[in-house]
Amino acid sequence: MMKWEKLLSLKKQGDTFERHRLDERETRIGFEVDYDRIVFSSAFRSLQDKTQVIPLSKTDFVHTRLTHSLEVSVVGRSLGRNVGEKLLSKYSYLAQEYGYTVNDFGAIVAAAALAHDIGNPPFGHSGEKAIGDFFSTGKGQQYKKFLTALEWQDFVDFEGNANGFTVLTRSRPGVSGGLRISYATLGAFMKYPKESLPKRPSTDISDKKYGFFQGDKQAFLDVVEELGMIRKDKNTIRYHRHPLAYLVEAADDICYTIIDFEDGINLGWIAEERALEFLIKIVEKNINRDTYSQLTSKEDRISYLRALAIGSLIQDVTRVFIENEERILAGDFPYSLTDKCSFIAQMKDIIGVSVENVYHSKEVVEKEIIGYKVIHSLLDSFTTAVNNKHNQCETHYDELVLKLLPEKYYLETDNLYDRLMSICYFVSMLTDGKALELYHSLKVE
Repeated sequence: MMKWEKLLSLKKQGDTFERHRLDERETRIGFEVDYDRIVFSSAFRSLQDKTQVIPLSKTDFVHTRLTHSLEVSVVGRSLGRNVGEKLLSKYSYLAQEYGYTVNDFGAIVAAAALAHDIGNPPFGHSGEKAIGDFFSTGKGQQYKKFLTALEWQDFVDFEGNANGFTVLTRSRPGVSGGLRISYATLGAFMKYPKESLPKRPSTDISDKKYGFFQGDKQAFLDVVEELGMIRKDKNTIRYHRHPLAYLVEAADDICYTIIDFEDGINLGWIAEERALEFLIKIVEKNINRDTYSQLTSKEDRISYLRALAIGSLIQDVTRVFIENEERILAGDFPYSLTDKCSFIAQMKDIIGVSVENVYHSKEVVEKEIIGYKVIHSLLDSFTTAVNNKHNQCETHYDELVLKLLPEKYYLETDNLYDRLMSICYFVSMLTDGKALELYHSLKVE
């Protein structure tokens, strides 16, 4: 059984002393520092020019990865505070003996939610698939025979969540411990606390993907050990989730379900009449029909319904968490919270409409095709140049390509895995616009 007093650890990577909640300044607690460090990081800023679903520059109200992350963080804060209030009532010793507050729970979930997409490559989720395909079916296949099975899986199944853990934790010269985020926030960030293998059919939501690359294994093990997370078996590195990771996931589920639907309506890809049709069961207890009827613009009507729907889902997800809290602490809750909420049927219906009208739209498909071409070209050029230089057979073109690679991404090492991963990390941190700019610089007609 996991213990809340360990799960709420303020420890940071590289600490040589213990951090206690009672010693924290109330004007600036460690979990709020986590949030600030994420906001001021270059990786977070780059999300302003990364596609969420709909291509950028199509309209002024479509969400980017940045606006999506901010909204997920807001929803996550509300969920954390709601749950924290009930947990502190149930476990009064957390406040009395350790000094934890309702806002601590909100701050942890808000920071983890803010960072939940920080490792995602350009061009949406297709960017992850493009990196994987470069190695599994593209020119990157040549490297397979030189890598272990686990190392190879990191590439062919490239995972934005694992890449995010790298952003938050990996040291580089002069920068120890990445962003130095508290372990509680890192635990809440890790939706899939396992390595890339074994990959096999599972009904456990935490096994759906993986959460760290081989190069970050020790950092991961340090976190899960400090937090007292439960290992699933002795033969593989697979852990049951930190309980607050369920809230981060739920905040993301709520936002992309409702807000992608809202974007589709505002773009005219989904008829406005369908908004009330699909949201009414979620909002019916809270909607003021007189207020709704007085709203004269489509945008205001949709915004009103969106706000009510998110509020209803927050309350229901809080209920599901509290009802299952002891199962979650025991590692016996293999579901997402939204899977067990009262409105799961409505959420699935809304996602179905969004898939048909938004995710499969011509504009989105075209963006994904461009993303594949760009990412494959960049990976080919930079991995070739780095490895040719390492093998002392670089061409003049390779030398020119390496001049476009920022110094912090160039590793002089005999370890092929590290060289390749550094290039993948470089490409994944590019914005959509910068990736396109580099692609056109390197492209040979």
